[in-house]
Amino acid sequence: MLLEQVEYVRPDSVDEALALLADEDSAAPLAGGQSLVNILKNRVAAVELLVDISALTELRRISAAPDGSLEIGACVTYDELDNSGEVRAAHRALADAAGHIEDQQIRNRGTIGGNCCLSDPTNNLPPLLVALDATMHLRSRSGRREVAALDFFKGYFATALEPGELLVSIGLPAPPPLSGTGYVSLAVAADAKAIVRCAATVRLENGRGATTIGGSRVVLARVAHVPIRHLQMESRLNGREASEEAVRAAAEAVGEGLEPITDMHGSSEYRRRMARVVACRAVLEAVADARQGGAPAPAPGSPR
Repeated sequence: MLLEQVEYVRPDSVDEALALLADEDSAAPLAGGQSLVNILKNRVAAVELLVDISALTELRRISAAPDGSLEIGACVTYDELDNSGEVRAAHRALADAAGHIEDQQIRNRGTIGGNCCLSDPTNNLPPLLVALDATMHLRSRSGRREVAALDFFKGYFATALEPGELLVSIGLPAPPPLSGTGYVSLAVAADAKAIVRCAATVRLENGRGATTIGGSRVVLARVAHVPIRHLQMESRLNGREASEEAVRAAAEAVGEGLEPITDMHGSSEYRRRMARVVACRAVLEAVADARQGGAPAPAPGSPR
């Protein structure tokens, strides 16, 4: 099916893009276009103006600060994430996840900002960004604001973006010493949408002859309309020994209070049970990553 007639503009700056989005009620930003173009072709939505932001240099940068934190432009592609030395050094799990999205053609065009702004519950990156405590940097013609990734995703295809507002970059804090990340998906097949996902981060502490979990974030996806932190499992992990037995015991809390959907790939009860499995695996993966030096402390004053 072909696109309906639509006006197309390629602005020369972010300010120009913001002006166009503010002046036209039926305008949409176009980055990679992997989802938006199909939505328009299938008449699921309609716009009168496409504002192509894909070539704006300001939105294509990956910047590493001396403290090890990162700022990733919204139009950085999956392939660029996968092949970025800065991203791999600080957050290898994010680079790996981007490198396994669909096929190479999609990775060449799809962007981190588009993946987030679509807010499709099946998308790969949102739960991982919530687990990594990312901050979404938003701009409009009237100013700037920051929104935590946990608060950015509001529902099916709904985000915290206001009319005329644009996601310009995503900030990731420096990983603490002795920290690691795990990311596990359960899918029907290798190239299928996930049935349930979990992204987890842990920070280890050594003391009294044992290694304990000093802090954790456990984020589940595909069990609700947005990625959710499982605070009960986190509380059962924090301060406990970083052992497989302790992690499995903490994972027993997963499933309580969850009301995932039932569809052709699995019932609500099946998803609840599998959420417990992937949560356990993701945390164990994060512990192993931390023990292998997944997040070494950056040298003071030097960039990664």
